[in-house]
Amino acid sequence: MFAVIKTGGKQYRVAANDQFEIERLPGAAGDSVSFTEVLMVGSTIGAPFVAGATVVGEIVEQTRGPKVISFKKRRRQNSKRTRGHRQDLTLIRISEILTDGKAPEAKAAKAETAGEETAAKKPRAAKKKAEGEEA
Repeated sequence: MFAVIKTGGKQYRVAANDQFEIERLPGAAGDSVSFTEVLMVGSTIGAPFVAGATVVGEIVEQTRGPKVISFKKRRRQNSKRTRGHRQDLTLIRISEILTDGKAPEAKAAKAETAGEETAAKKPRAAKKKAEGEEA
């Protein structure tokens, strides 16, 4: 089954286990992301979005696109300007496509809470104390 989602002002045709780059999303590698702006699922077309449909994905990494050079020159004026730009991107892997308001699998939910637990286990005060004892 495939779906068409909208993110970053663009539309993407996705299926389970697809990897693709989109405009930057907040989060770190391993975080779970859900897209609720689903325009189409299989043969069901939304008006404008499909009710109860969600696409769940995982952030693989935060990357940057290729460098684009913008060079302007005015002839015989001794005037030129060079500018460069690299777009911030996020590499996403689609986990599952959900319909009828279903919740994501426990595996995806675990990935979200696993990062919070590790941060809770070692508070900053304990880390600083440990570093002070070593020095």
